[in-house]
Amino acid sequence: MMLDRFYPIFDHPDWLRRALPLGVKLVQMRIKDSPTHELRSMIQTSQQLCRAAGATLVINDHWQLAIDLGCDWLHLGQEDLDDADLGAIRRAGLRLGVSTHDHAELDRALCLSPDYVALGPVWPTILKKMKWHQQGLGRLREWRRLTGNIPLVAIGGLSVARAPLAFGAGADIVSVVTDITLNADPEQRIRDWIEATR
Repeated sequence: MMLDRFYPIFDHPDWLRRALPLGVKLVQMRIKDSPTHELRSMIQTSQQLCRAAGATLVINDHWQLAIDLGCDWLHLGQEDLDDADLGAIRRAGLRLGVSTHDHAELDRALCLSPDYVALGPVWPTILKKMKWHQQGLGRLREWRRLTGNIPLVAIGGLSVARAPLAFGAGADIVSVVTDITLNADPEQRIRDWIEATR
């Protein structure tokens, strides 16, 4: 399955209502700190919106809800892997993306035969406090070599101007959060991203 090269991450279905009509075809819902009933509702709504738009929806972290609601894709961070039932995830047919930041994490991810591997932060990010410093393009090139044919996602500090650098270093997909959500004109920024990645 070919994934789109532009991969925004949002925290509420309202963002999908803005982004999907513009042509977004791959999107992650990363919803934190919501009660289970709200999570279920937001994931269901996101799923309906994405399926109607012909877009691929990736659910971050909430593997049990992703299984229960018949989702297609799941993304797990390294901490999420500690608690996830990987057997149940695979039996449910979920495709899996995994975050990596160092060699040990990449080795762990590759043992899971993931459907994509993410590396970050490639550049400094303001999204969250991280113990990892920027990985840089050199690490992205190294990950390209080590991951073989597995799709490689670059995340962290991405901008439209940096996207060609990430692709040139071997990324298949570029993922962004705050470059859109904190932009004064998110819709135009999404259009810029689509133009830069298609």
